[in-house]
Amino acid sequence: MGLGISGLHHVAIICRDYKHSVAFYTDILGFKVLKKTYRAERDSYKIDLMLQGKYMLELFSFPNSPDRPSWPEALGLRHIAFEVEDLKKAVEYLKTMNIPHESIRIDELTGKQFVFFNDPDGLPLELYQK
Repeated sequence: MGLGISGLHHVAIICRDYKHSVAFYTDILGFKVLKKTYRAERDSYKIDLMLQGKYMLELFSFPNSPDRPSWPEALGLRHIAFEVEDLKKAVEYLKTMNIPHESIRIDELTGKQFVFFNDPDGLPLELYQK
């Protein structure tokens, strides 16, 4: 019974520099644009992004959004994890794009490798070995 949840629909992110964040998520992370919207009454941009044909992310711009209170242990969203086929290749790609990242770590519960890096607004992102 319950709610009948069948999966995660999307993740919404508020960006400080909308154009910079859109470029990061599309040009670097490989998301494709599904739809762009501007809402004049809110002075807000929204872009829907997909990966491998699946709707996954919404990027928003809102004027005067407050900063994240701390990193990474603020209440709320802790990080977004993306699964990758080859973590070492993915980390090499981050290096070629001059994106700082932590050292590769091992998940003590699964034995899988993972690494953290940040989006342009400092949101923690994780790459997790499939």
